[in-house]
Amino acid sequence: MLKKNVEDLGNIQGKRVLVRCDFNVPLKSGVITDDTRIVAALPTINYLIDNGAKVILCSHLGKVKEGPNEKESLAAVAVRLAEKLGKPVNFVADYNVTGEAATAAVAAMNDGDVVLLQNTRFRGKEETKNGEEFSKELAELADHYVCDAFGSSHRAHASVEGVTKFISAKGGINAVGYLMEKEINFLGNAVENPVRPFVAILGGSKVSTKISVINNLLEKVDTLIIGGGMAYTFFKAMGYEVGQSLVEDEFLDYSKEMIEKAEKLGKKLLLPIDTTIAKNFPDPIDGPIEVSVVDSDKIPADMQGLDIGPKTAQLYADAVKDAKTVVWNGPMGVFENPTLAAGTIAVAKALADIEGTTIIGGGDSAAAVNQLGFADKMSHISTGGGASLEYLEGKVLPGVAAADDK
Repeated sequence: MLKKNVEDLGNIQGKRVLVRCDFNVPLKSGVITDDTRIVAALPTINYLIDNGAKVILCSHLGKVKEGPNEKESLAAVAVRLAEKLGKPVNFVADYNVTGEAATAAVAAMNDGDVVLLQNTRFRGKEETKNGEEFSKELAELADHYVCDAFGSSHRAHASVEGVTKFISAKGGINAVGYLMEKEINFLGNAVENPVRPFVAILGGSKVSTKISVINNLLEKVDTLIIGGGMAYTFFKAMGYEVGQSLVEDEFLDYSKEMIEKAEKLGKKLLLPIDTTIAKNFPDPIDGPIEVSVVDSDKIPADMQGLDIGPKTAQLYADAVKDAKTVVWNGPMGVFENPTLAAGTIAVAKALADIEGTTIIGGGDSAAAVNQLGFADKMSHISTGGGASLEYLEGKVLPGVAAADDK
């Protein structure tokens, strides 16, 4: 379904436009260590500035479990954003987010000005439980609303979904930004109208987080590749010795069902044929570690699997070679460790070499591709880990659903 985008707002000269961004950036001692999400929001913000809108930005940052605090303030974001935009960003530091200070800052805006509100999660459950009052207060600051926070679009929060009802009630438009539109196009098309062969690669540590994804993707893909920690649950379900490897016993039956489902549907389900093993999990995670490689059904009882082996890396590279659409979510092993990153690097390299559309589904796989220097070789790197997973599951995302249809 096509959603109204930022260009469908019409003449926005002098109009107040509230934009929900995803500025949930990593901070170390108050310094932003990765500004990818800020950069991703720039096209939408610049479009609004260039067309004379009064641009009011909001976002969450962190989990805010202890209540409002300076460590999770958006102050550092305001500084970095001003640098990137090349113009001042008026940061409203008030923990109330939409109080008198915000109202006054918005009232004083000239066309093309930018105001950044404080962390929406400083309003606690009013934000996370989609509180009506907070939703209404946000809407009162604006004429139109734009959601450009794909990473938060799977949550029905006040600043993502609740606000849209009040914008509609006063005749305003709810649109998606350029980033949201790109995510919807890439992920939506990949799942609903893929150019075939369509291959999905699922990694990461747990089956539990990818349960519905495996089930849904098996019906859509031609080949499903499994790597990472979740492979050991499949191995145990097949009767292999998995030693000390990570296993979710409560998903053994489910894993068997998925193997049977793939067979029944005539889909290829690829599991690692060899495994890189070690005595213990690396500590620290990037510290030196002694490893060996064994066939996947020969893991010794006192060892644990921590990455796919070289034969598997070759098998997976061959499997994606002729693919026209590939979706990858989750690393093949403990990629944070140089010794155990080999499998993830091999998959990233294989994807970098293919002609087709390559979509990296956020989270750890996005971090891996960025860290390993393959980002510019991929068609699309999703900004939302959880949101992209839910999209691949076939779920309706509240932040997408709430935007007006074209």
